[in-house]
Amino acid sequence: MNTDIRVAAVMCRCLVGHAEENLKRMAAWTTTAAKEKADIVCFPELCITGYHVREEMVNAALPMNAPEVEAVVQMAGEHEVAIVAGLAEKGKDGRTYATAFACDSSGIRSTYRKVHLAPPEKTIFAAADAIGPLFTVKGFTFGIQLCYDAHFPALATHMTAHGADAIFIPHASPGTSATEKKTSWMRHLPARAYDNSIFVIAVNPAGDNGLGLHFPGCAIVLSPEGKLMESHCGKKEAMIVADLTREMIDGVRNHRMRYFFPNRRPDLYR
Repeated sequence: MNTDIRVAAVMCRCLVGHAEENLKRMAAWTTTAAKEKADIVCFPELCITGYHVREEMVNAALPMNAPEVEAVVQMAGEHEVAIVAGLAEKGKDGRTYATAFACDSSGIRSTYRKVHLAPPEKTIFAAADAIGPLFTVKGFTFGIQLCYDAHFPALATHMTAHGADAIFIPHASPGTSATEKKTSWMRHLPARAYDNSIFVIAVNPAGDNGLGLHFPGCAIVLSPEGKLMESHCGKKEAMIVADLTREMIDGVRNHRMRYFFPNRRPDLYR
């Protein structure tokens, strides 16, 4: 089995309540990623519906069986790639969730509802009461977190304990400059990668959301050593591509002094 995998992270504009326009933008970037021979394409948080912490998100929310979600599944099948995308989800319980999903030509492979809500989000979104399942592509197993989730080390540890080789972390983090956003990410995301010996892929939108929020475009890929592999930050839409190799992850996990995870003492941490 080919266990090396190529990922693409797309920093693009995501307009609130304009799913059709957002999908067209996603389709164009997926075409570009497929030409770069990417196996998985990751878009920003709530890329289908756009992101805000205002009441408009309730109106923009879509159910998971919406045609817009199916359009992403069809996009994945057309280009023979897996896609990590997201939306404000209108749950069957009547609540609104910040949700991400991974899909390929076979359909939705994993659905993840945001576990840790940032304080401004709590008036609009409901927090998940479970951690979404991992998914596997070409022998690599991936988890998904959303933005604020990345500040909680226990979540990454949980995913690693359940077999994650990498974690995708779509963001919708407004304000500051692109440079400041990268600096902020480089304070905590390398720790998630290093402590767990996993790859981390993070991406933020680029541009405004049509309702007054502006997002500094940023995308990074970190190695299992916590080192920066690829990055791009700026005002304009862009895509980065990185190769995640089995050699890179085995280089850490087969080293008895550099692979810390198996030597944890969870029986004591309780």
